[in-house]
Amino acid sequence: MVLAKRLSAYAGRPDVLVLALPRGGVAVAYEVASALGAPLDVLVVRKLGLPGREEIAIGAIASGGVRVLNEELVSQLTEAHEIVDLVAAKELRELQWREAEYRDQRPFPTIEAHAIILVDDGLATGSTMKAAMRALRQRNAARVVVAVPVASPKTCMEVKREADETICVLTPEEFCAVGEWYEDFSQTSDEEVHDLLARAEKRHREMSENF
Repeated sequence: MVLAKRLSAYAGRPDVLVLALPRGGVAVAYEVASALGAPLDVLVVRKLGLPGREEIAIGAIASGGVRVLNEELVSQLTEAHEIVDLVAAKELRELQWREAEYRDQRPFPTIEAHAIILVDDGLATGSTMKAAMRALRQRNAARVVVAVPVASPKTCMEVKREADETICVLTPEEFCAVGEWYEDFSQTSDEEVHDLLARAEKRHREMSENF
């Protein structure tokens, strides 16, 4: 896997944790974590979609009360604060539900003093990734590494300004959507997320027992 090879410097390190942005980033992160011999978990982030045109991201929220807004878009809305608060309240309920669902009552992993590799299936607007990075900064991550297979060139540059290291394998100039760069971009189900996290936990536990 090309992305994992670009992260080879982090292989076998006890201070490394791979965090996926669910749901799309989990399958990619599973392969990265497997290649690096690192534990895998999720950081739940919810996009704030423009009401009526939810595919347009006006921002994102993440664990720890982090909120990132696309100020350029928000400034064009009438009653912007009311709209953002309404959408954020709805997405916060979904975020909390998904955290409980995916983690099966497991506590959030230790972030402080760890190098965190944040993985998603790609970067379009970058709102969710920026929210994820800021959530990790709040939890005192020692290093934040963003790793994706494909990204908008503009967004990749924006993320580089906030991350300690950014790896965007492909940054095509003619970028419209992440899904264009996958042969199969079918949506990852909650069941698949459960399965991949369980398999990753079992694999890492067995590796730890052998040392």
